Amino acid sequence: MGQESSVIHDKCGVETTIAVVGGKWKPMILYALLSGPRRFGELTRLIPEITQRMLTLQLRELEEDEVITREIYKQVPPKVEYSLTPLGRTVEPILSFMQQWGEHFTNTRATSEGHSRDQRRDEL
Repeated sequence: MGQESSVIHDKCGVETTIAVVGGKWKPMILYALLSGPRRFGELTRLIPEITQRMLTLQLRELEEDEVITREIYKQVPPKVEYSLTPLGRTVEPILSFMQQWGEHFTNTRATSEGHSRDQRRDEL
């Protein structure tokens, strides 16, 4: 029973992480912000598949969770930059590991699929 409660406790941390930084777009937004502050237009160019509406929604959620900050510069035209908060910076090792794992997965699948194709070809 002690082990079960520990698994549930661990699962809560995973669920919280996924709720805050998971999904289709948030990891990509956060990854783009790792290198420094970005303007809205820069983010849309870096993530061309995301709609402006979805980017706005995701940025608002990340800001509400205090993972990113939105800084408005009083100039003409107005300038707004998004950057990681100190809390947001703590996600860097997670995103780096996800990047590495994604590359590993892609390479493993490519090797595996190539091997499978060769086997099927040999069987013919």
